[in-house]
Amino acid sequence: MQVGVGTVGGRIVVAAALAAVLGGCAESADGDGEKAASASASTKGATAGGTGAKGTAAARGGTIGAAGSACELPVSFDIAQHWKAKSIDADKELAKSSEGEDGDLGGALADAFLRQGPVTAACEIDAKPAGNIGFLRVWTGKAGDADAGGVLRAFVAAEDNVSKAQYHSFKTGGGVSAVEVEYLYTSKLLDETKKESAFAVSTPDGPVVLHLGGMDTQEHEEMRPAYDLAKQTLRLG
Repeated sequence: MQVGVGTVGGRIVVAAALAAVLGGCAESADGDGEKAASASASTKGATAGGTGAKGTAAARGGTIGAAGSACELPVSFDIAQHWKAKSIDADKELAKSSEGEDGDLGGALADAFLRQGPVTAACEIDAKPAGNIGFLRVWTGKAGDADAGGVLRAFVAAEDNVSKAQYHSFKTGGGVSAVEVEYLYTSKLLDETKKESAFAVSTPDGPVVLHLGGMDTQEHEEMRPAYDLAKQTLRLG
């Protein structure tokens, strides 16, 4: 689900507004200045933000998912220290975009940002306060949708320019059966390939997908401990 920005002024305005809603969903469009800033920020994040190299345990910064938390979800899990969670009301944002000046165009762009395959954006956990550029995003589906593996495959299939997807099953630390995928995404805009990871679980309220992107593979690996923390602590309800 990578959305390119067209040359029409209206498309740029709408895309920019939607990117603001999702904290910059098109992470691959970050400029060289941000890349340079992230190089020094990543070191700070490794010591203060619970990120750092893959294999390093992330410091716990709180729990989301339960009623009253930053994001109310069918599952709950711990987030890394300093990462900031924000709920996404996809239905509200879709309605606002379709009613704007760009009408159907705005609605189509909003749909591209907020939906991927059978799931809809529900929460994003921003790594920037911890010193990295990227997000751990949570996507949810409707009750009765396909099993976790089928949902995850449909999620990946909906993202263009994906290759080398590798799937495997596991159980989260909370005992929930899950399916995980690691794959490569190639940005046509930047002619650059980066690593991404996601896993899915089934719940009585519908499937849930957690996805970790990142501006590039280095950022992805530095944020991986936060993703692993979610895997280790995820439970139903």
